[in-house]
Amino acid sequence: MMIEPDLLTESIQDYLKVIYDLTQEGGGASTTRIADRLSVAPASVTNMLQKLAEREPPLVEYRKHYGVELTGEGRLAALRTIRRHRLIEQFLMQLLRYSWDEVHVEAERLEHAISPLFEERLAMLLGEPRFDPHGDPIPDADLALPESCASPLKEIAIGQLVRVCRVRSDDPALLRYLDELGLRPGLLVRVTAYQPVDQTRRVWLVDQEKEVVLGPELGKAVMVEPV
Repeated sequence: MMIEPDLLTESIQDYLKVIYDLTQEGGGASTTRIADRLSVAPASVTNMLQKLAEREPPLVEYRKHYGVELTGEGRLAALRTIRRHRLIEQFLMQLLRYSWDEVHVEAERLEHAISPLFEERLAMLLGEPRFDPHGDPIPDADLALPESCASPLKEIAIGQLVRVCRVRSDDPALLRYLDELGLRPGLLVRVTAYQPVDQTRRVWLVDQEKEVVLGPELGKAVMVEPV
Protein backbone atom coordinates (compact mmCIF):
# COMPACT_ATOMS: atom_id res chain seq x y z
CA MET A 1 0.00 0.00 0.00
CA MET A 2 1.51 3.32 -1.12
CA ILE A 3 0.81 6.40 0.98
CA GLU A 4 0.72 9.63 -1.03
CA PRO A 5 2.68 12.54 0.49
CA ASP A 6 -0.52 14.62 0.39
CA LEU A 7 -1.89 12.43 3.20
CA LEU A 8 1.15 13.07 5.41
CA THR A 9 2.14 16.26 7.21
CA GLU A 10 5.08 18.25 5.88
CA SER A 11 7.04 17.33 9.00
CA ILE A 12 6.50 13.60 8.42
CA GLN A 13 7.52 13.95 4.77
CA ASP A 14 10.71 15.72 5.85
CA TYR A 15 11.54 13.01 8.40
CA LEU A 16 11.03 10.19 5.91
CA LYS A 17 13.16 11.94 3.30
CA VAL A 18 15.99 12.60 5.75
CA ILE A 19 15.94 9.00 7.01
CA TYR A 20 16.15 7.80 3.41
CA ASP A 21 19.03 10.16 2.58
CA LEU A 22 21.03 9.28 5.70
CA THR A 23 20.58 5.57 5.01
CA GLN A 24 21.81 6.04 1.45
CA GLU A 25 24.84 8.01 2.63
CA GLY A 26 25.90 5.19 4.97
CA GLY A 27 26.34 5.18 8.71
CA GLY A 28 22.68 4.66 9.49
CA ALA A 29 19.91 7.06 10.49
CA SER A 30 20.57 7.66 14.17
CA THR A 31 18.55 10.06 16.31
CA THR A 32 21.55 12.40 16.52
CA ARG A 33 22.11 12.48 12.75
CA ILE A 34 18.43 13.11 12.07
CA ALA A 35 18.36 15.90 14.66
CA ASP A 36 21.44 17.53 13.12
CA ARG A 37 20.02 17.32 9.58
CA LEU A 38 16.63 18.76 10.57
CA SER A 39 18.01 21.23 13.15
CA VAL A 40 15.69 19.96 15.88
CA ALA A 41 16.23 18.60 19.39
CA PRO A 42 17.03 14.87 19.74
CA ALA A 43 14.02 14.50 22.07
CA SER A 44 11.75 15.79 19.29
CA VAL A 45 13.23 13.22 16.91
CA THR A 46 12.63 10.38 19.37
CA ASN A 47 9.02 11.46 19.82
CA MET A 48 8.40 11.61 16.06
CA LEU A 49 10.06 8.25 15.39
CA GLN A 50 7.86 6.60 17.99
CA LYS A 51 4.77 8.07 16.31
CA LEU A 52 5.91 6.91 12.86
CA ALA A 53 6.54 3.41 14.20
CA GLU A 54 3.10 3.24 15.83
CA ARG A 55 1.14 4.37 12.77
CA GLU A 56 -0.94 1.92 10.79
CA PRO A 57 0.71 0.97 8.56
CA PRO A 58 4.00 1.82 10.31
CA LEU A 59 6.38 4.01 8.33
CA VAL A 60 9.56 3.16 10.25
CA GLU A 61 11.06 0.40 12.36
CA TYR A 62 12.49 2.06 15.44
CA ARG A 63 14.40 0.69 18.40
CA LYS A 64 15.71 3.18 20.91
CA HIS A 65 19.53 3.46 20.82
CA TYR A 66 19.64 1.37 17.61
CA GLY A 67 18.50 3.95 15.07
CA VAL A 68 15.68 3.72 12.59
CA GLU A 69 14.90 2.13 9.23
CA LEU A 70 12.08 2.84 6.81
CA THR A 71 9.43 0.20 6.29
CA GLY A 72 8.34 -0.60 2.74
CA GLU A 73 5.52 1.93 3.03
CA GLY A 74 7.86 4.52 4.53
CA ARG A 75 10.39 4.06 1.74
CA LEU A 76 7.75 4.55 -0.96
CA ALA A 77 6.42 7.68 0.74
CA ALA A 78 9.98 9.04 0.99
CA LEU A 79 10.67 8.30 -2.67
CA ARG A 80 7.49 10.10 -3.74
CA THR A 81 8.59 13.25 -1.91
CA ILE A 82 12.12 12.87 -3.29
CA ARG A 83 10.71 12.53 -6.83
CA ARG A 84 8.80 15.79 -6.43
CA HIS A 85 11.79 17.56 -4.90
CA ARG A 86 14.20 16.56 -7.66
CA LEU A 87 11.72 17.26 -10.46
CA ILE A 88 11.23 20.74 -9.05
CA GLU A 89 15.00 21.27 -8.84
CA GLN A 90 15.33 20.28 -12.49
CA PHE A 91 12.43 22.55 -13.47
CA LEU A 92 13.94 25.53 -11.64
CA MET A 93 17.31 25.13 -13.30
CA GLN A 94 16.20 23.96 -16.75
CA LEU A 95 13.34 26.39 -17.36
CA LEU A 96 13.61 29.18 -14.78
CA ARG A 97 17.40 29.54 -14.98
CA TYR A 98 18.11 29.10 -11.28
CA SER A 99 21.70 28.19 -10.46
CA TRP A 100 22.35 24.73 -9.01
CA ASP A 101 23.18 26.19 -5.59
CA GLU A 102 19.76 27.91 -5.42
CA VAL A 103 17.40 25.08 -6.36
CA HIS A 104 17.46 23.00 -3.16
CA VAL A 105 16.02 25.59 -0.79
CA GLU A 106 13.30 26.53 -3.29
CA ALA A 107 12.39 22.89 -3.89
CA GLU A 108 12.16 22.31 -0.12
CA ARG A 109 9.37 24.90 -0.04
CA LEU A 110 7.52 23.69 -3.13
CA GLU A 111 7.71 19.90 -2.79
CA HIS A 112 4.88 19.82 -0.24
CA ALA A 113 2.55 22.02 -2.28
CA ILE A 114 2.17 20.20 -5.61
CA SER A 115 -0.51 17.64 -6.47
CA PRO A 116 -0.01 14.24 -8.13
CA LEU A 117 -1.36 15.74 -11.38
CA PHE A 118 1.10 18.64 -11.23
CA GLU A 119 3.92 16.16 -10.57
CA GLU A 120 2.88 14.12 -13.61
CA ARG A 121 2.62 17.16 -15.90
CA LEU A 122 5.92 18.55 -14.63
CA ALA A 123 7.70 15.29 -15.45
CA MET A 124 6.18 15.33 -18.95
CA LEU A 125 7.19 18.97 -19.49
CA LEU A 126 10.79 18.20 -18.53
CA GLY A 127 10.95 15.08 -20.73
CA GLU A 128 10.90 12.55 -17.87
CA PRO A 129 14.41 13.41 -16.59
CA ARG A 130 16.36 10.65 -14.88
CA PHE A 131 18.68 12.91 -12.86
CA ASP A 132 18.45 16.32 -11.20
CA PRO A 133 20.98 19.20 -11.57
CA HIS A 134 23.29 17.64 -8.97
CA GLY A 135 23.22 14.22 -10.65
CA ASP A 136 20.91 12.72 -8.02
CA PRO A 137 18.63 10.03 -9.50
CA ILE A 138 14.96 10.94 -9.92
CA PRO A 139 12.53 8.11 -9.13
CA ASP A 140 10.19 7.42 -12.05
CA ALA A 141 6.38 7.43 -11.82
CA ASP A 142 6.51 3.92 -10.33
CA LEU A 143 9.22 5.10 -7.89
CA ALA A 144 11.92 2.96 -9.49
CA LEU A 145 15.35 4.59 -9.38
CA PRO A 146 17.67 4.76 -12.40
CA GLU A 147 21.09 3.22 -11.94
CA SER A 148 23.40 5.75 -10.35
CA CYS A 149 27.13 5.99 -9.76
CA ALA A 150 28.30 5.12 -6.29
CA SER A 151 32.05 5.80 -6.10
CA PRO A 152 33.29 8.95 -4.36
CA LEU A 153 36.31 10.61 -5.92
CA LYS A 154 38.33 9.88 -2.78
CA GLU A 155 38.27 6.16 -3.64
CA ILE A 156 39.65 6.58 -7.17
CA ALA A 157 43.21 5.49 -7.90
CA ILE A 158 45.77 8.01 -9.08
CA GLY A 159 45.85 8.14 -12.87
CA GLN A 160 42.38 6.66 -13.46
CA LEU A 161 40.15 8.59 -15.88
CA VAL A 162 36.60 9.00 -14.57
CA ARG A 163 33.49 11.05 -15.26
CA VAL A 164 31.82 13.19 -12.60
CA CYS A 165 28.22 12.01 -12.37
CA ARG A 166 26.90 13.36 -9.08
CA VAL A 167 27.59 15.83 -6.28
CA ARG A 168 26.15 14.65 -2.97
CA SER A 169 25.73 17.98 -1.23
CA ASP A 170 23.10 20.68 -0.87
CA ASP A 171 25.54 23.17 0.67
CA PRO A 172 25.23 26.33 -1.48
CA ALA A 173 28.78 27.48 -0.67
CA LEU A 174 30.25 24.12 -1.69
CA LEU A 175 28.23 24.07 -4.92
CA ARG A 176 29.26 27.63 -5.79
CA TYR A 177 32.90 26.70 -5.22
CA LEU A 178 32.60 23.68 -7.51
CA ASP A 179 30.94 25.93 -10.09
CA GLU A 180 33.89 28.33 -9.91
CA LEU A 181 36.22 25.39 -10.52
CA GLY A 182 34.07 24.19 -13.42
CA LEU A 183 33.53 20.84 -11.71
CA ARG A 184 30.07 19.54 -12.63
CA PRO A 185 28.36 16.28 -13.61
CA GLY A 186 29.52 15.15 -17.04
CA LEU A 187 33.10 16.40 -16.66
CA LEU A 188 36.04 14.05 -17.29
CA VAL A 189 38.68 14.18 -14.54
CA ARG A 190 41.83 12.35 -13.48
CA VAL A 191 43.37 12.29 -9.99
CA THR A 192 47.05 13.14 -10.44
CA ALA A 193 48.31 13.21 -6.84
CA TYR A 194 47.25 12.61 -3.24
CA GLN A 195 48.65 14.31 -0.14
CA PRO A 196 47.97 12.10 2.92
CA VAL A 197 48.92 14.80 5.43
CA ASP A 198 45.92 17.02 4.64
CA GLN A 199 44.05 14.46 2.49
CA THR A 200 43.95 16.76 -0.53
CA ARG A 201 43.87 15.54 -4.11
CA ARG A 202 45.21 17.21 -7.21
CA VAL A 203 42.68 16.65 -9.98
CA TRP A 204 43.15 17.29 -13.70
CA LEU A 205 39.99 18.61 -15.40
CA VAL A 206 40.32 17.13 -18.87
CA ASP A 207 37.89 19.40 -20.74
CA GLN A 208 39.24 22.62 -19.20
CA GLU A 209 42.85 21.46 -19.33
CA LYS A 210 43.59 22.70 -15.81
CA GLU A 211 44.44 21.23 -12.43
CA VAL A 212 42.59 21.93 -9.17
CA VAL A 213 43.11 20.87 -5.56
CA LEU A 214 40.20 19.26 -3.70
CA GLY A 215 40.00 18.75 0.06
CA PRO A 216 38.57 15.68 1.83
CA GLU A 217 35.01 17.04 1.98
CA LEU A 218 34.90 17.44 -1.80
CA GLY A 219 36.61 14.09 -2.28
CA LYS A 220 33.65 12.54 -0.49
CA ALA A 221 30.90 14.65 -2.11
CA VAL A 222 31.98 14.33 -5.76
CA MET A 223 30.78 10.99 -7.15
CA VAL A 224 32.29 9.49 -10.30
CA GLU A 225 31.99 6.60 -12.72
CA PRO A 226 34.61 4.90 -14.94
CA VAL A 227 34.78 5.74 -18.64
